[in-house]
Amino acid sequence: MKISSILNEDLVKVNIPGDTKEDVINAIIDIAASSPKVKDVEKIRHAIFEREKIMSTGVGKGFAIPHGKTDAVSDIVAAFGITEKPIDYESLDHEPVRLVFLLIGKDSLVGAHIKLLSRISRLMNKEELRMKLLEAKTSAEILDILREEEMNYLDV
Repeated sequence: MKISSILNEDLVKVNIPGDTKEDVINAIIDIAASSPKVKDVEKIRHAIFEREKIMSTGVGKGFAIPHGKTDAVSDIVAAFGITEKPIDYESLDHEPVRLVFLLIGKDSLVGAHIKLLSRISRLMNKEELRMKLLEAKTSAEILDILREEEMNYLDV
Protein backbone atom coordinates (compact mmCIF):
# COMPACT_ATOMS: atom_id res chain seq x y z
CA MET A 1 0.00 0.00 0.00
CA LYS A 2 1.37 3.38 -0.99
CA ILE A 3 1.37 6.23 1.50
CA SER A 4 0.09 8.57 -1.18
CA SER A 5 -2.85 6.23 -1.86
CA ILE A 6 -4.29 6.81 1.64
CA LEU A 7 -3.97 10.59 1.45
CA ASN A 8 -5.86 13.18 -0.56
CA GLU A 9 -5.91 16.99 -0.52
CA ASP A 10 -8.56 17.05 2.21
CA LEU A 11 -6.27 15.01 4.48
CA VAL A 12 -3.18 17.17 3.96
CA LYS A 13 -2.75 20.64 5.41
CA VAL A 14 -0.09 23.33 5.45
CA ASN A 15 0.15 25.65 8.46
CA ILE A 16 -1.55 23.60 11.17
CA PRO A 17 -2.19 25.99 14.05
CA GLY A 18 -1.23 25.22 17.62
CA ASP A 19 1.19 26.08 20.38
CA THR A 20 1.50 22.67 22.01
CA LYS A 21 1.88 19.04 21.08
CA GLU A 22 -1.72 18.43 22.18
CA ASP A 23 -2.99 21.31 20.00
CA VAL A 24 -1.23 19.91 16.95
CA ILE A 25 -2.38 16.32 17.56
CA ASN A 26 -5.97 17.50 18.00
CA ALA A 27 -5.74 19.59 14.82
CA ILE A 28 -4.42 16.67 12.73
CA ILE A 29 -7.10 14.36 14.16
CA ASP A 30 -9.71 16.93 13.15
CA ILE A 31 -8.28 16.88 9.61
CA ALA A 32 -8.49 13.07 9.53
CA ALA A 33 -12.09 13.25 10.75
CA SER A 34 -13.12 14.38 7.25
CA SER A 35 -12.40 10.86 5.95
CA PRO A 36 -15.51 8.76 5.27
CA LYS A 37 -13.61 5.86 6.88
CA VAL A 38 -13.89 7.56 10.29
CA LYS A 39 -16.76 6.24 12.41
CA ASP A 40 -15.99 7.90 15.78
CA VAL A 41 -13.49 10.76 16.00
CA GLU A 42 -13.48 10.78 19.81
CA LYS A 43 -12.47 7.12 19.94
CA ILE A 44 -9.65 7.97 17.55
CA ARG A 45 -8.59 10.89 19.74
CA HIS A 46 -8.55 8.56 22.76
CA ALA A 47 -6.47 5.90 20.94
CA ILE A 48 -3.91 8.44 19.73
CA PHE A 49 -3.45 10.11 23.11
CA GLU A 50 -3.27 6.75 24.91
CA ARG A 51 -0.47 5.69 22.52
CA GLU A 52 1.26 9.02 23.12
CA LYS A 53 1.29 8.36 26.88
CA ILE A 54 3.41 5.24 26.31
CA MET A 55 6.14 7.13 24.47
CA SER A 56 6.36 10.28 22.39
CA THR A 57 5.76 9.76 18.70
CA GLY A 58 8.13 12.65 17.97
CA VAL A 59 10.71 10.42 16.31
CA GLY A 60 13.27 13.13 15.58
CA LYS A 61 14.53 15.38 12.82
CA GLY A 62 11.47 17.63 13.11
CA PHE A 63 9.05 14.78 12.42
CA ALA A 64 6.29 13.12 14.45
CA ILE A 65 4.06 10.20 13.62
CA PRO A 66 1.17 10.06 16.07
CA HIS A 67 -0.58 6.74 15.55
CA GLY A 68 -2.92 4.24 17.07
CA LYS A 69 -5.25 1.37 16.38
CA THR A 70 -8.99 1.42 16.96
CA ASP A 71 -12.28 0.00 15.74
CA ALA A 72 -13.42 3.60 15.16
CA VAL A 73 -12.29 3.42 11.52
CA SER A 74 -13.46 1.14 8.72
CA ASP A 75 -9.99 1.06 7.14
CA ILE A 76 -6.59 2.71 7.59
CA VAL A 77 -6.85 6.51 7.80
CA ALA A 78 -4.02 9.00 7.52
CA ALA A 79 -3.49 12.74 7.58
CA PHE A 80 -0.38 14.83 7.06
CA GLY A 81 0.36 18.36 8.11
CA ILE A 82 3.02 20.97 8.54
CA THR A 83 2.74 23.16 11.62
CA GLU A 84 2.72 26.95 11.42
CA LYS A 85 5.74 27.05 13.71
CA PRO A 86 8.09 24.58 15.40
CA ILE A 87 6.36 22.76 18.29
CA ASP A 88 7.93 21.25 21.40
CA TYR A 89 6.78 17.67 20.92
CA GLU A 90 8.89 15.93 23.58
CA SER A 91 10.73 14.30 20.67
CA LEU A 92 13.34 11.62 21.13
CA ASP A 93 16.04 14.03 19.89
CA HIS A 94 14.55 16.99 21.85
CA GLU A 95 14.15 18.94 18.59
CA PRO A 96 10.91 20.77 17.76
CA VAL A 97 8.49 19.26 15.24
CA ARG A 98 6.92 20.75 12.12
CA LEU A 99 6.06 17.64 10.07
CA VAL A 100 3.24 15.49 11.46
CA PHE A 101 1.94 12.29 9.90
CA LEU A 102 -1.11 10.79 11.62
CA LEU A 103 -1.84 7.11 11.04
CA ILE A 104 -4.93 5.39 12.42
CA GLY A 105 -5.12 1.65 11.93
CA LYS A 106 -8.10 -0.63 12.19
CA ASP A 107 -7.69 -3.15 15.03
CA SER A 108 -7.86 -6.06 12.58
CA LEU A 109 -5.28 -4.61 10.14
CA VAL A 110 -2.19 -4.68 12.35
CA GLY A 111 0.17 -5.92 9.62
CA ALA A 112 -0.74 -3.17 7.17
CA HIS A 113 -0.52 -0.57 9.97
CA ILE A 114 3.02 -1.65 10.90
CA LYS A 115 4.14 -1.75 7.24
CA LEU A 116 2.84 1.78 6.69
CA LEU A 117 4.54 3.07 9.86
CA SER A 118 7.79 1.60 8.58
CA ARG A 119 7.41 3.12 5.11
CA ILE A 120 6.52 6.53 6.49
CA SER A 121 9.53 6.45 8.81
CA ARG A 122 11.85 5.37 6.01
CA LEU A 123 10.66 8.14 3.70
CA MET A 124 10.75 10.82 6.38
CA ASN A 125 14.27 9.83 7.38
CA LYS A 126 15.49 11.51 4.18
CA GLU A 127 16.56 15.07 4.89
CA GLU A 128 16.04 16.18 1.29
CA LEU A 129 12.40 15.03 1.42
CA ARG A 130 11.77 16.79 4.73
CA MET A 131 13.21 20.03 3.32
CA LYS A 132 11.02 19.81 0.19
CA LEU A 133 7.92 19.22 2.33
CA LEU A 134 8.71 22.20 4.57
CA GLU A 135 8.94 24.42 1.47
CA ALA A 136 5.59 23.20 0.07
CA LYS A 137 2.84 25.81 -0.04
CA THR A 138 -0.20 23.66 -0.89
CA SER A 139 -1.71 20.27 -0.15
CA ALA A 140 -1.40 19.33 -3.81
CA GLU A 141 2.30 20.16 -3.76
CA ILE A 142 2.82 17.97 -0.68
CA LEU A 143 1.03 15.05 -2.35
CA ASP A 144 3.14 15.46 -5.49
CA ILE A 145 6.34 15.42 -3.42
CA LEU A 146 5.26 12.25 -1.57
CA ARG A 147 4.21 10.50 -4.80
CA GLU A 148 7.49 11.38 -6.49
CA GLU A 149 9.48 10.10 -3.51
CA GLU A 150 7.51 6.85 -3.37
CA MET A 151 8.33 6.18 -7.02
CA ASN A 152 11.95 5.73 -5.90
CA TYR A 153 10.94 2.63 -3.95
CA LEU A 154 10.11 -0.49 -5.94
CA ASP A 155 8.55 -2.24 -2.92
CA VAL A 156 6.12 0.56 -2.07
